[in-house]
Amino acid sequence: MSVSVNEKAFVEKNEIKLGEIAGIKGEDHVLVRKLKNIVIGKSPLPGKSRYIGNEYIKLRLKQNNIDLVQLVLTIPEKVKVTRNSIEISRKEIEKIVLDYIYGKEFWDKNNTRIKNIQFPKLPLLPKKRITYKIIPPKVMNGIGTIPLSIVFLADGEFYKKVKATVKIQIFKEVVVTKKPLGRYRTIAHDDVMMQKMDITNLPNDIITNFKDVLGKRVRRNIWAKVVLRAGYIEFPPLVKRGDTVLIVAESEKMKITALGEVRKAGRRGERVKVINLNSNKRIFARVVDENTVKVDF
Repeated sequence: MSVSVNEKAFVEKNEIKLGEIAGIKGEDHVLVRKLKNIVIGKSPLPGKSRYIGNEYIKLRLKQNNIDLVQLVLTIPEKVKVTRNSIEISRKEIEKIVLDYIYGKEFWDKNNTRIKNIQFPKLPLLPKKRITYKIIPPKVMNGIGTIPLSIVFLADGEFYKKVKATVKIQIFKEVVVTKKPLGRYRTIAHDDVMMQKMDITNLPNDIITNFKDVLGKRVRRNIWAKVVLRAGYIEFPPLVKRGDTVLIVAESEKMKITALGEVRKAGRRGERVKVINLNSNKRIFARVVDENTVKVDF
Protein backbone atom coordinates (compact mmCIF):
# COMPACT_ATOMS: atom_id res chain seq x y z
CA MET A 1 0.00 0.00 0.00
CA SER A 2 1.59 3.30 -1.07
CA VAL A 3 0.68 6.80 0.11
CA SER A 4 2.31 9.65 -1.78
CA VAL A 5 1.48 13.08 -0.31
CA ASN A 6 1.68 16.05 -2.66
CA GLU A 7 3.77 19.08 -1.78
CA LYS A 8 0.88 21.33 -2.78
CA ALA A 9 -2.82 20.55 -2.72
CA PHE A 10 -6.17 22.32 -3.20
CA VAL A 11 -9.30 21.50 -1.21
CA GLU A 12 -12.90 22.70 -1.32
CA LYS A 13 -14.59 21.46 1.86
CA ASN A 14 -14.23 22.46 5.51
CA GLU A 15 -12.01 19.48 6.38
CA ILE A 16 -8.77 18.26 4.78
CA LYS A 17 -8.92 14.54 3.99
CA LEU A 18 -5.89 12.46 3.16
CA GLY A 19 -7.37 11.46 -0.19
CA GLU A 20 -7.44 15.15 -1.25
CA ILE A 21 -3.74 15.75 -0.65
CA ALA A 22 -2.23 12.35 -1.47
CA GLY A 23 -2.24 9.62 -4.09
CA ILE A 24 -3.18 6.28 -2.46
CA LYS A 25 -2.68 2.96 -4.24
CA GLY A 26 -3.13 -0.62 -3.09
CA GLU A 27 -5.07 -3.83 -3.60
CA ASP A 28 -6.93 -3.65 -0.28
CA HIS A 29 -9.85 -1.47 -1.38
CA VAL A 30 -11.30 -1.24 2.13
CA LEU A 31 -8.02 0.12 3.49
CA VAL A 32 -7.68 2.51 0.53
CA ARG A 33 -11.14 3.91 1.24
CA LYS A 34 -10.34 4.25 4.95
CA LEU A 35 -7.09 6.07 4.23
CA LYS A 36 -8.76 8.49 1.81
CA ASN A 37 -11.38 9.47 4.42
CA ILE A 38 -8.95 10.16 7.25
CA VAL A 39 -9.36 13.82 8.34
CA ILE A 40 -5.97 15.49 8.60
CA GLY A 41 -7.29 18.83 9.90
CA LYS A 42 -9.47 21.86 9.27
CA SER A 43 -9.29 23.58 5.91
CA PRO A 44 -8.11 27.19 5.73
CA LEU A 45 -10.56 29.94 4.83
CA PRO A 46 -11.46 30.29 1.12
CA GLY A 47 -8.52 31.73 -0.80
CA LYS A 48 -6.14 31.10 2.15
CA SER A 49 -3.45 28.45 2.71
CA ARG A 50 -2.02 26.49 5.62
CA TYR A 51 1.03 24.28 6.02
CA ILE A 52 0.97 20.76 7.49
CA GLY A 53 4.18 19.02 8.59
CA ASN A 54 4.96 15.40 7.74
CA GLU A 55 5.13 14.34 11.40
CA TYR A 56 1.60 15.63 11.96
CA ILE A 57 0.32 13.60 8.99
CA LYS A 58 1.95 10.45 10.44
CA LEU A 59 0.37 11.24 13.82
CA ARG A 60 -3.09 11.46 12.25
CA LEU A 61 -2.55 8.06 10.60
CA LYS A 62 -1.59 6.49 13.94
CA GLN A 63 -4.58 8.11 15.67
CA ASN A 64 -6.80 6.37 13.12
CA ASN A 65 -5.20 2.99 13.93
CA ILE A 66 -3.13 2.76 10.76
CA ASP A 67 0.06 0.67 11.03
CA LEU A 68 2.71 2.74 9.30
CA VAL A 69 4.88 -0.34 8.78
CA GLN A 70 2.44 -1.70 6.18
CA LEU A 71 2.58 1.54 4.17
CA VAL A 72 5.10 2.92 1.73
CA LEU A 73 4.97 6.59 2.74
CA THR A 74 6.25 9.48 0.65
CA ILE A 75 5.66 12.73 2.56
CA PRO A 76 7.43 16.06 1.96
CA GLU A 77 8.69 18.01 4.97
CA LYS A 78 5.61 20.23 4.77
CA VAL A 79 2.50 20.35 2.64
CA LYS A 80 0.86 23.58 1.46
CA VAL A 81 -2.92 23.23 1.43
CA THR A 82 -4.96 25.97 -0.28
CA ARG A 83 -8.74 26.33 -0.08
CA ASN A 84 -10.43 26.89 -3.44
CA SER A 85 -12.65 29.96 -3.51
CA ILE A 86 -15.10 32.02 -5.50
CA GLU A 87 -14.45 35.76 -5.63
CA ILE A 88 -17.56 37.88 -5.92
CA SER A 89 -16.73 40.75 -8.28
CA ARG A 90 -17.53 44.43 -7.69
CA LYS A 91 -20.03 44.33 -10.57
CA GLU A 92 -21.82 41.37 -8.96
CA ILE A 93 -22.10 43.19 -5.62
CA GLU A 94 -23.38 46.31 -7.36
CA LYS A 95 -25.94 44.25 -9.30
CA ILE A 96 -27.16 42.63 -6.07
CA VAL A 97 -27.73 46.08 -4.54
CA LEU A 98 -29.31 47.56 -7.69
CA ASP A 99 -31.67 44.59 -8.10
CA TYR A 100 -32.75 45.02 -4.49
CA ILE A 101 -33.35 48.77 -4.76
CA TYR A 102 -35.19 48.68 -8.07
CA GLY A 103 -37.13 45.57 -7.05
CA LYS A 104 -38.84 47.37 -4.18
CA GLU A 105 -42.03 49.38 -4.68
CA PHE A 106 -40.57 51.80 -2.13
CA TRP A 107 -38.46 53.28 -4.93
CA ASP A 108 -39.72 54.41 -8.32
CA LYS A 109 -37.04 53.49 -10.85
CA ASN A 110 -37.91 56.47 -13.06
CA ASN A 111 -37.27 58.94 -10.21
CA THR A 112 -34.45 57.14 -8.41
CA ARG A 113 -30.73 57.39 -9.08
CA ILE A 114 -28.09 55.26 -7.40
CA LYS A 115 -25.10 57.54 -6.99
CA ASN A 116 -22.59 55.44 -5.09
CA ILE A 117 -22.27 51.88 -3.73
CA GLN A 118 -19.52 51.28 -1.17
CA PHE A 119 -18.33 48.13 0.64
CA PRO A 120 -15.03 47.30 2.41
CA LYS A 121 -13.59 44.55 0.15
CA LEU A 122 -14.60 41.81 -2.25
CA PRO A 123 -15.61 38.64 -0.38
CA LEU A 124 -13.98 35.25 -1.01
CA LEU A 125 -16.51 32.44 -0.71
CA PRO A 126 -16.16 28.65 -0.69
CA LYS A 127 -16.82 26.69 -3.89
CA LYS A 128 -20.35 25.73 -2.95
CA ARG A 129 -23.85 26.69 -3.98
CA ILE A 130 -23.86 30.39 -3.14
CA THR A 131 -27.06 32.30 -2.41
CA TYR A 132 -27.63 35.60 -0.65
CA LYS A 133 -30.20 37.77 1.07
CA ILE A 134 -30.23 41.47 1.87
CA ILE A 135 -31.07 42.83 5.30
CA PRO A 136 -32.16 46.50 5.24
CA PRO A 137 -31.89 48.84 8.27
CA LYS A 138 -34.74 48.71 10.78
CA VAL A 139 -35.60 52.34 10.06
CA MET A 140 -35.23 53.53 6.50
CA ASN A 141 -36.42 56.76 4.91
CA GLY A 142 -35.40 55.65 1.44
CA ILE A 143 -33.20 58.60 0.62
CA GLY A 144 -29.59 59.64 1.19
CA THR A 145 -26.98 57.13 2.38
CA ILE A 146 -28.56 53.79 3.32
CA PRO A 147 -26.70 50.88 4.99
CA LEU A 148 -27.44 47.37 3.72
CA SER A 149 -26.15 43.98 4.88
CA ILE A 150 -25.59 41.29 2.23
CA VAL A 151 -25.65 37.85 3.84
CA PHE A 152 -24.01 35.09 1.75
CA LEU A 153 -25.06 31.49 2.26
CA ALA A 154 -22.97 28.48 1.22
CA ASP A 155 -25.13 25.40 0.58
CA GLY A 156 -27.90 27.10 2.50
CA GLU A 157 -25.83 27.89 5.61
CA PHE A 158 -24.59 31.30 6.76
CA TYR A 159 -21.04 31.99 5.65
CA LYS A 160 -20.32 35.73 5.46
CA LYS A 161 -21.94 39.13 5.91
CA VAL A 162 -20.84 42.06 3.79
CA LYS A 163 -21.85 45.55 4.90
CA ALA A 164 -22.50 47.98 2.08
CA THR A 165 -23.78 51.53 1.81
CA VAL A 166 -25.70 52.97 -1.10
CA LYS A 167 -26.37 56.64 -1.78
CA ILE A 168 -29.83 57.16 -3.25
CA GLN A 169 -31.07 60.31 -4.95
CA ILE A 170 -34.80 60.86 -5.37
CA PHE A 171 -36.11 63.29 -7.99
CA LYS A 172 -39.56 64.85 -7.63
CA GLU A 173 -41.59 67.68 -9.04
CA VAL A 174 -41.60 70.49 -6.45
CA VAL A 175 -43.24 73.91 -6.33
CA VAL A 176 -40.74 76.72 -6.99
CA THR A 177 -41.29 80.48 -7.03
CA LYS A 178 -40.95 82.17 -10.42
CA LYS A 179 -40.29 85.62 -8.95
CA PRO A 180 -39.81 87.34 -5.60
CA LEU A 181 -42.92 87.30 -3.40
CA GLY A 182 -43.48 89.93 -0.73
CA ARG A 183 -44.70 89.09 2.75
CA TYR A 184 -48.43 88.20 2.91
CA ARG A 185 -48.73 88.13 -0.89
CA THR A 186 -51.47 85.72 -2.01
CA ILE A 187 -49.97 83.14 -4.36
CA ALA A 188 -51.37 83.18 -7.89
CA HIS A 189 -50.85 80.75 -10.76
CA ASP A 190 -48.20 82.94 -12.41
CA ASP A 191 -46.14 83.22 -9.21
CA VAL A 192 -44.98 79.58 -9.10
CA MET A 193 -43.96 76.68 -11.32
CA MET A 194 -43.29 72.94 -11.06
CA GLN A 195 -39.66 71.85 -11.35
CA LYS A 196 -38.09 68.38 -11.09
CA MET A 197 -35.28 68.40 -8.53
CA ASP A 198 -33.08 66.15 -6.44
CA ILE A 199 -34.80 66.25 -3.04
CA THR A 200 -32.09 64.28 -1.19
CA ASN A 201 -30.96 67.27 0.86
CA LEU A 202 -34.24 69.17 0.94
CA PRO A 203 -36.43 69.38 4.08
CA ASN A 204 -39.34 66.98 4.59
CA ASP A 205 -42.02 69.68 4.32
CA ILE A 206 -41.35 70.70 0.70
CA ILE A 207 -44.54 71.12 -1.36
CA THR A 208 -44.99 68.79 -4.33
CA ASN A 209 -48.54 69.71 -5.37
CA PHE A 210 -49.31 72.91 -7.29
CA LYS A 211 -52.83 73.12 -5.82
CA ASP A 212 -51.48 73.16 -2.26
CA VAL A 213 -50.18 76.74 -2.65
CA LEU A 214 -52.70 78.53 -4.85
CA GLY A 215 -54.86 80.95 -2.86
CA LYS A 216 -52.58 80.84 0.17
CA ARG A 217 -50.17 83.61 1.13
CA VAL A 218 -46.48 83.66 1.95
CA ARG A 219 -45.60 84.32 5.57
CA ARG A 220 -42.37 86.21 4.75
CA ASN A 221 -40.46 87.68 1.82
CA ILE A 222 -39.33 84.93 -0.55
CA TRP A 223 -36.81 85.21 -3.39
CA ALA A 224 -37.30 83.79 -6.89
CA LYS A 225 -36.39 80.12 -7.58
CA VAL A 226 -37.05 79.08 -3.98
CA VAL A 227 -38.58 75.66 -3.24
CA LEU A 228 -41.73 76.32 -1.22
CA ARG A 229 -42.18 74.60 2.13
CA ALA A 230 -45.28 74.14 4.23
CA GLY A 231 -43.85 76.52 6.82
CA TYR A 232 -43.49 79.30 4.26
CA ILE A 233 -47.20 79.61 3.46
CA GLU A 234 -50.52 79.95 5.25
CA PHE A 235 -54.17 80.53 4.56
CA PRO A 236 -54.94 84.25 4.46
CA PRO A 237 -57.25 85.41 7.26
CA LEU A 238 -60.96 85.31 6.46
CA VAL A 239 -61.65 88.25 8.77
CA LYS A 240 -59.54 91.29 9.57
CA ARG A 241 -59.51 93.84 12.36
CA GLY A 242 -62.43 96.24 11.93
CA ASP A 243 -64.59 93.84 9.85
CA THR A 244 -68.26 93.68 10.72
CA VAL A 245 -69.47 90.10 11.13
CA LEU A 246 -72.52 88.19 12.27
CA ILE A 247 -72.08 86.65 15.73
CA VAL A 248 -73.96 83.36 16.07
CA ALA A 249 -74.65 81.63 19.37
CA GLU A 250 -76.84 78.55 19.19
CA SER A 251 -77.82 75.40 21.02
CA GLU A 252 -80.32 72.65 20.28
CA LYS A 253 -83.22 74.80 21.48
CA MET A 254 -82.25 78.37 20.59
CA LYS A 255 -80.22 80.55 18.28
CA ILE A 256 -79.09 84.11 18.99
CA THR A 257 -77.43 86.44 16.47
CA ALA A 258 -75.92 89.88 16.74
CA LEU A 259 -73.59 92.13 14.81
CA GLY A 260 -70.00 92.36 15.95
CA GLU A 261 -66.71 94.02 15.11
CA VAL A 262 -63.58 91.90 14.73
CA ARG A 263 -60.66 93.07 16.87
CA LYS A 264 -58.05 90.62 15.52
CA ALA A 265 -57.49 88.93 12.16
CA GLY A 266 -58.32 85.24 12.04
CA ARG A 267 -58.46 82.22 9.70
CA ARG A 268 -61.18 79.61 9.42
CA GLY A 269 -61.50 77.74 12.70
CA GLU A 270 -59.45 80.22 14.75
CA ARG A 271 -60.85 81.98 17.84
CA VAL A 272 -60.79 85.78 17.58
CA LYS A 273 -61.81 88.68 19.82
CA VAL A 274 -65.06 90.34 18.75
CA ILE A 275 -67.02 93.31 20.20
CA ASN A 276 -70.79 92.80 20.35
CA LEU A 277 -72.10 96.02 18.80
CA ASN A 278 -75.39 95.72 20.72
CA SER A 279 -73.96 95.26 24.22
CA ASN A 280 -70.45 96.60 23.59
CA LYS A 281 -69.11 93.49 25.34
CA ARG A 282 -65.92 91.70 24.23
CA ILE A 283 -66.27 88.00 23.46
CA PHE A 284 -64.27 85.25 21.77
CA ALA A 285 -65.77 83.50 18.78
CA ARG A 286 -64.59 81.01 16.17
CA VAL A 287 -64.29 82.10 12.51
CA VAL A 288 -66.77 80.28 10.24
CA ASP A 289 -66.35 82.32 7.06
CA GLU A 290 -65.59 85.90 6.03
CA ASN A 291 -68.99 87.09 7.33
CA THR A 292 -69.67 84.85 10.34
CA VAL A 293 -68.20 83.97 13.69
CA LYS A 294 -69.64 81.46 16.14
CA VAL A 295 -69.59 81.43 19.93
CA ASP A 296 -68.73 78.06 21.49
CA PHE A 297 -71.17 76.94 24.18
